[in-house]
Amino acid sequence: MRLTLLLLLMLGVAVMMPIHTTQAAPETASRVVPPIEFQTATQSRSARDVMRGDGWQTLPGETPNFGYDKTPYWFRFQAPAGDAQRILEISYPHLDALNIYLFRNGELVRELDTGDRRPFDSRAIAHPHFLFPFDTRAGQDSTLLLRVETRGALQVPVTIWERTAYFGHSRNADQIHALYYGILATVSFLNLLVFLALRERTYLYYSLATSGYLFLVASLRGATYPVFWPDTPWAHNQAILLAVPLVVLFASLFARAFLKLAERSRVLNGLVLMAIAGSVTAGLGTFALDYNTSIRLSVALAIPSFLLLAAIGPIEWFRGNRQAGLYTIAWGALTVGTALTALNKYGLLASSFVTEYGMQIGSAFEAILLTVALAARLYQEREDRIRARESQLDAMAARREAELKLMDQALHDPLSGLPNRTAFELALQESLSERPNDQLAVGVIQLTNLQAVTRTLGHRNTDRVLELVARRFNGVLRDLPGIYPVERRERQPFYVASLDPASFGFMADARRPLETPRMIIQCLDAIREPIEYLGMRLPLNPLAGVAVYPTHSDDTNTLVRQAYVALESDQARDRGLAYYRADQDSYSADRLTMVAELREALAQNELALYLQPKLSLTSRRVVGAEALIRWPGRDKPVPADQIISVAERTGLIKPLTRWVLETALTLRTRLVEAGHDLALSVNVSPNNLREPDFPVFVQRLMTAHPEHRNRLILEVTETSMMLDPANSLRALRALASAGIPVAIDDFGSGYSSLSYIKQLPATEVKVDRSLVTDLRSQPEDRVIVQTTINMCHDLGYQVVAEGVEDQATLELLSRMDCDMIQGYVLVPPRPIDAFVEWLDAPERARQA
Repeated sequence: MRLTLLLLLMLGVAVMMPIHTTQAAPETASRVVPPIEFQTATQSRSARDVMRGDGWQTLPGETPNFGYDKTPYWFRFQAPAGDAQRILEISYPHLDALNIYLFRNGELVRELDTGDRRPFDSRAIAHPHFLFPFDTRAGQDSTLLLRVETRGALQVPVTIWERTAYFGHSRNADQIHALYYGILATVSFLNLLVFLALRERTYLYYSLATSGYLFLVASLRGATYPVFWPDTPWAHNQAILLAVPLVVLFASLFARAFLKLAERSRVLNGLVLMAIAGSVTAGLGTFALDYNTSIRLSVALAIPSFLLLAAIGPIEWFRGNRQAGLYTIAWGALTVGTALTALNKYGLLASSFVTEYGMQIGSAFEAILLTVALAARLYQEREDRIRARESQLDAMAARREAELKLMDQALHDPLSGLPNRTAFELALQESLSERPNDQLAVGVIQLTNLQAVTRTLGHRNTDRVLELVARRFNGVLRDLPGIYPVERRERQPFYVASLDPASFGFMADARRPLETPRMIIQCLDAIREPIEYLGMRLPLNPLAGVAVYPTHSDDTNTLVRQAYVALESDQARDRGLAYYRADQDSYSADRLTMVAELREALAQNELALYLQPKLSLTSRRVVGAEALIRWPGRDKPVPADQIISVAERTGLIKPLTRWVLETALTLRTRLVEAGHDLALSVNVSPNNLREPDFPVFVQRLMTAHPEHRNRLILEVTETSMMLDPANSLRALRALASAGIPVAIDDFGSGYSSLSYIKQLPATEVKVDRSLVTDLRSQPEDRVIVQTTINMCHDLGYQVVAEGVEDQATLELLSRMDCDMIQGYVLVPPRPIDAFVEWLDAPERARQA
């Protein structure tokens, strides 16, 4: 009841605000309602003839209101004297044809042809009302002449404003209507949300009915015209015709569902069904009847329908329907307001604030009161459901408590009380899901001396020692920067988990501890401290291993395994802590298998080099090729970068690179014999540049094959050179002095220093494919590539664009003055025979 009174008070304030601020103000110099003369416009005469002619009658009231009259009328009135900028406002927006003529000293100086049947841009000012700006001058007589014709209610409320005063008034009026629209829109939206949550049609009908009131009032005010259909007046007028039947339809559906008439009263339910059928008929009639007949029919339908909907409220209230109390008050207010507005449209009531805004006031009352009623109904239904389920909840409480105990036992170590391996993996998976972009360190601490303690003191004492260890580890790791709790508890969170009797797991932000290395040392020292037990200091020799997500893996089980591998490393034994390194993971079956197979493939000459051409964008001829390593004959293809990675980690990169260089020279000999003197590019690993004898090997190789001098290009990636800049630069300079060209591969994929790049003895720069792939669609990539090309040309390098997939990208690079391109737009990498066949093909066939 208190909530109802509070909402009624809020509604009274909301309604009184527009009454106070929009009530007609006294006539002042800034606002004038002029005396109006009128006559019919049945004869075809010009505005000048009408202005000078006779037959004028004085309007008895301030506002012309002739009801539903199709007769065209002339209206004449004087503008206030004096120098001023003024606006003529006709505040009724539903006049089909409106012609405005401005006469100054009897001469026509300006005219405007507009109306509700004209496109919205025909109006002098974009506003729902008809506005006509003009100036008055001292000593001159300014007369305004209107010709009005409409098929709806013929009302012409005329006001002459000073321009600044009008816009202040209009702003206030818009704010008032915005308040009204906001009330109805909020009510409609809230009830729609309730419908979507409960799937009860009563709330949907009420949301649609409230939306209908909102649309109807906005349409009557003319606010929908410029928003929805400014260029189609027919649609605007048709929407107004449909608005009233739709409001009646949804209001009737709501009343029938809300009061449950189908269950409670056959007679009232039948009457409401008749109203529903009548609204559907009236809505369909708007497409067949003329405007005047249709609007009369709609209003004539609305009045008895709303009277019926208002009458069933007290009837049902008297019958004991609890829902009918607020319903009766709400629909009474809406019915009175709607009736006042309808009678005003018929011309039976004079225009005033109450008659013009009766529907708004009534629908605002109705919207809030029925929302209160629906809220009360929802609350009552909710209370009933709660009481119905209380017994079920009580019955489930004991079972739930038992299940929680079982779950707690299943997720915790019975000895130490710490979360067990299952709980740790669940917490780890949850952390990875919540922080997919963070680096997460997964650590494992293993007690390497626990078996000696068990053999010395027995299992019971060992259990006690493990309890003390668990308590200490949890306290120590709590202070580690970036630590994540494995399990949150009110008294004391758990920061470690018991993975097995001798191992404990933890997880932390991988970056935070590295920022404070002193804290890591302090934690390691605290963990290594012997345990005080039975007057003895028991050394447990803990070792810690860490794996990092996503650097090492994105799988929880794999991360834990990798942490175990790390704690078995030499670094862990030396320092007490070690990070996982893939090259030291002797437990990788795939790595062991691939190493053996690669070694055998290299010995049996089972590897191959495929060639991919490089096209000069100046001559549009193939000027070179890149040799790419392949491993044919395997069931599952192995990417070239994986082959190189395995070779680098296992020491096979040295013989592999030497095989690649020797094979590349053999392939180039075949190309020359086939008539194609092309330069051949070969990728070199950074490990090769650190080999002391690598430059000597390449020099001897070129000495043995002088015909290939300056035609074998060694490609080194930008990122690999930055791993060891000094040795890389020394090796590359040695190669360059021997006449072996050098190219910088994958340029733009790393963060190398330009001051270092410019020192390289390179002749060619290859732009990384990541900058070329989206070159057409990414303006930023175009800027970067263009800048790279210009910079490289200034430094004396030729530029090759990798990864060119289509002809449009090729032409774009050509316009950027790129020297060469390489990619699938030409041809995928091919064996030597297929490559020579492609080179020998005619130009047209090659492009195809």
